[in-house]
This record gives sequence, C-alpha cells and structure tokens, in this order.
Amino acid sequence: MYNEIFKDLPCLIHPGNLKTLVQRWLEEDTPNFDYGGLVVGEKEEKAILLCKSPGVLAGIPFFDAVFSELGCSVTWCVSEGNFISAVSQPYVQTAVVMGKARNILLGERVALNCITRASGIATIARRLTEKVQKEGWHGEIAGTRKTTPGFRMVEKYALLVGGISQHRYDLSSMVMLKDNHIWSAGNITQAVHKARKACGFSMKIEVECQTIEEALEAASAGCDIVMLDNMKPQELHPAARQLKSEFAQIVVEASGGVTEENVTEYMGPHVDVISLSLVTQGYQCLDFSLKVLGANSRSSILHAQPE
Repeated sequence: MYNEIFKDLPCLIHPGNLKTLVQRWLEEDTPNFDYGGLVVGEKEEKAILLCKSPGVLAGIPFFDAVFSELGCSVTWCVSEGNFISAVSQPYVQTAVVMGKARNILLGERVALNCITRASGIATIARRLTEKVQKEGWHGEIAGTRKTTPGFRMVEKYALLVGGISQHRYDLSSMVMLKDNHIWSAGNITQAVHKARKACGFSMKIEVECQTIEEALEAASAGCDIVMLDNMKPQELHPAARQLKSEFAQIVVEASGGVTEENVTEYMGPHVDVISLSLVTQGYQCLDFSLKVLGANSRSSILHAQPE
C-alpha cells in the first residue's frame, strides 16, 4: 500500500519551474505548425490513460502540468505511488483526460514520456526499498546525479515516490570531491580544507575514496561523508568497520558495481548509504497509452484487447 507520507511530495516542485519545464517540452515537440491538430480540430473529447504493464505509478504532477498548460483536465483513477497490477487483465484504466481534441493530442506524447519513465524509475526504486525492509538494514539506498539532461526533476522525484533517497540534486546541493578534484587540488586534505572555507558549516562535504588510507585521510581532514568507491563487498565491510571505529560520526557510502541483484551484499552495520546509477540509467519504462474515445472510433475500447 502506498505510504501516506509521500502524499505531499508534489509540494517539493516549484510551480514556476514546473511550468517553464513543461513549456520547453511542448515547444520541443511542436516548434511550429501542428498539422495533426488541423485534422482533429477543437471539438471536446475524452481520452483514457491505459497502463499495460505492472509497476508503481509516478509522475502525476508532470502529466497534470502538461495538460493544464493546454487547457485540459485530468481525473485520476489510481493514486500516485500505488502499484498497478496489469497482469490479470490487458490494461488498467489509470486516468481520464478531457479537453479539445487537438490539445489532448498536443500533450499526449510529452505527458506519456513523463509518466512511463517516472513510473519505471519508481518501480525499480520500490523493489530496492523492499529489499532494505526485508534485510532490516538501517541505511538508505540512493540514486546519483547520472540523470537525463533536462529531465532531472522528473527522475529525482520518481526516486522519492519509489521510496529511496535522491542523493544530492545538483552540484550546488552538496560538496562532493571526486578523483579529478583531488588530483587537481593536490591531495585530499587540501581539497577538503579549501571546500570547507567556501561552504562553511551549513553544507556537507563528501569525498570519493578508493582505499582505506584515502578514507582515513578524508575523515581526518574533516569531511562529513566518505564514499568507498568500487570496493567489492569483502573489501568494503572491513574498511567501513575500521573507518567507523576511528570516526564514529562519519557517514559511510558504498558505490560502484552495485546492481539490483547484488545490492544486499553491500548492506552492513557500518555502511549507511548505498548509491547506484541504474535507477536512472538502466530502468525499464512502464507501458502506457492514451486513447481518445470518439463517438465513431473507440467507445468500446475498455472491452477490447490492447493494440
């Protein structure tokens, strides 16, 4: 059952930013003439959103915003974050869109692109959340900054609907010093001290480390989070234990080589965060379609087999 705490997630999204994003998407898809719109005109129509594969519904604020921009209304049959079981039946009616025919079709592909991708991300995120609960692990699974340009807001939002951490949203959200920063700065200590002078007490600093020696230097320099990167589980857990024994307040993150299949191997009493990019790079989209119920065309679609 969908967790009640996530009902207010849409409040995270700045209305002005969302409107700007939607306008860019629509302009990209129809930069000049809408030839299909000429064919269908402005008669009022109803269209139904069909889900044809099982998974977690996510992305309602973006779907709604697309059609709102076009003067259409959306009524939902399934709530955000609920699991849709499109297995025993060919499809599940998920929403109804009302508006002028040409406007529904102007928003169709843009809105579907949002809902299919967001739901795909939320579905794999939910599976990872369930693994954490089953293992009884104290830590968090997190995404990464490896997102699609121009689509980060949707992808990060979907991670939260699925129940995992989004990690830092962007370069300004948290200081993360990776290998290139360290090499350019000279060493870990210099990099951490220079970053701290700029970000002060109000921002956390994370350092990417390849060895326990680097991790201990980063912790000694005053970082808040140590990422133990590309360590096998048999290397990770002893390193995390040693780090915690000397710096109890340090947050330990494991990253690199983590998959949905092996993620439980990285869970342990001294690991606080496991980050993996597959949640925004290797997910499978859910299958949705939007069908107009015209008087002469698809009025019986709910009783037909999907295309």
